[in-house]
Amino acid sequence: MPSLLARSYRAALLPSIALALGALLTVPPTAPAAAAPQGPPPRPAAPAAPDPSLTVHPLAAADGPVDNPLKGFARFYSPGSNQNQGYPHSLTWTYFGLSEIMTNASNCGAYDWSLVDQALNESATYGNQVAMRIYMEYPGGSGTHPANAIPRCFDGRVPYRTNTYWGTTSPDYDNAYLLTAVKNFIAAFGARYDGDPRVGFIHTGLVGLWGEWHTWPYDTDTADGYPNYMPTDAHGTEILQAFDNAFNTTKLEVRYPGSGGAAANGLNIGYHDDSFCFREGSPLAGVTLPASLGGASYSQLQRALEQGVENKWITNSMGGEVRPEIQSQAFNYWPGGSGQVDNMKACIELEHATWKMNEQSSGYSPTDPNVAAAVRLMGYNLTVTNAYYPNSVSGTAKVGVQISNTGVAPFYYPWTVTLGLKNSAGTVVKSWDTSWDLRTVMPRRIRAFPDWGVGADPTYRDFGYPQYFDTTVNLSGVANAGYQLVLRVKNPLEAVNANAKKLRFANATQNADGWLSLGAITVGSAAGASTVEAENPANTLTGGAVTAPCTGCSGGAKVGYVGNGATVAFNNVTSATGGNRTLTVSYLSAVARTATVKVNGGTPISVDFPATADWNTVGTRSLTVPLAAGANTITIANPTGWAPDLDKITIS
Repeated sequence: MPSLLARSYRAALLPSIALALGALLTVPPTAPAAAAPQGPPPRPAAPAAPDPSLTVHPLAAADGPVDNPLKGFARFYSPGSNQNQGYPHSLTWTYFGLSEIMTNASNCGAYDWSLVDQALNESATYGNQVAMRIYMEYPGGSGTHPANAIPRCFDGRVPYRTNTYWGTTSPDYDNAYLLTAVKNFIAAFGARYDGDPRVGFIHTGLVGLWGEWHTWPYDTDTADGYPNYMPTDAHGTEILQAFDNAFNTTKLEVRYPGSGGAAANGLNIGYHDDSFCFREGSPLAGVTLPASLGGASYSQLQRALEQGVENKWITNSMGGEVRPEIQSQAFNYWPGGSGQVDNMKACIELEHATWKMNEQSSGYSPTDPNVAAAVRLMGYNLTVTNAYYPNSVSGTAKVGVQISNTGVAPFYYPWTVTLGLKNSAGTVVKSWDTSWDLRTVMPRRIRAFPDWGVGADPTYRDFGYPQYFDTTVNLSGVANAGYQLVLRVKNPLEAVNANAKKLRFANATQNADGWLSLGAITVGSAAGASTVEAENPANTLTGGAVTAPCTGCSGGAKVGYVGNGATVAFNNVTSATGGNRTLTVSYLSAVARTATVKVNGGTPISVDFPATADWNTVGTRSLTVPLAAGANTITIANPTGWAPDLDKITIS
């Protein structure tokens, strides 16, 4: 039985403590000294402007995939089970008892990582990264992992206490021998797995029930008659500091804002909301949303505000679990909530949630639009809005892209962005790694907390920008021909297993192989390539189509007022042989428009033309057309509306 589902089932068997369990999962025993909310974060510095010497190639947006890496839902690891069943996802959640790794009863410095590696390797075969936690206390055990996971090498050196409420054995977390052994373990843990491409996120774990940094009711609230089994804030901070020291690449998360004392809030560690978007009590109150939005005084985001860390998502990931009691119906009321399900959209937007355990997502329809909207909002959702490059290149060439993020969080890892050229057979013949850092592509807008006093809820504020990157590529060794310029982001897990899930952009030209098509490009004087200017006197203009000056156009002129009955026929478009060719239309349009493209007497093809910056900025749109050997006529029109202004067409 998966761990957190087992936990919720136990609560169901004990209805008299179900409410207390909910509080236990969301309330640290005593809050550290409160700080003021951070308030609206300052906007990042604006990016460099695109190089005006480059031709702009607008790209059409589309829905992003719901199983992009390192975001969305995580299902529980079960050895030998198909991890890709249920709602599409790219993360697997697992956990281990510390005693399953520190197996030597006489040596606390010996570690057996075989169970961890088994889970990581098996998950990699399904293309998934792993999120994990290590614990010492687990009420009832999980069925595959022990309830008492205190290493036997602690025996006789560390005092043990009994948590009679849960029937667990709790070590003395303030014991000097335990602290030394735990910190040595964390150092070894980081030395082995920090930056491991198989690992996505690590919950700091180790302390308290289920490793969730609470020992309720044996906590600092001793007025209830139970003694305190939690470590002191100083010792908790030592453990978290050890994690921060050991992991410099892999993202860490801890249960609560304020865990380990207020000093822990300054460490490079995010938060892990294990009761995400749940409402409990009478009257019902949220345990994620702040009090200003109906949340409880102990809710996750209320504590973040009180600790002044509500903007920590800018550098640190926010994970957790959709509360098991609501998983099956959590998205039925999207974007709001009902009953025990709180306002899910507000929970995602204000927590800046990147990923959540959600075992019952196995029952979701893969076409459920509510679930898809929520998953696309979580974490990053990247779209290449424009590509910038010359249509014809040789020697070296500058290539730029503009990337926008419509999710709620940045991409947290320094994965390599690569440019490439695909030939007419779809083979990548040349590629170049860039230094572009996706971590700088911040969400375009963020939702304000009512506590910030900047407007009624919901108020959204501009934050990130379409981030511009460019680089110069060397075309030496590339044969003169027409190509597709492509871009991809390398998932480091591909070096472990070719099945690694690909990071894909929310664009219409995104391919399943991970490569995003940026548009057509000609290297050198490609054989068979031909360009025809729109204003060429050999063309036929009908209706009100007219030639007009254009400083941004290749020939200094364009044809406008195309559409609504007016057409442009590009005559004498030659091809040495018959067959499919890439047609690139260079156009100008300050607003998005459509047009039909007809080759000879064929059926017109409807083509969308995204807006360019203005009526003097050229964009391109490429499509495949069938040409006959010899002369061809290509007609561009729009019988029911306006088409864009036309600069030229290129056949390659």
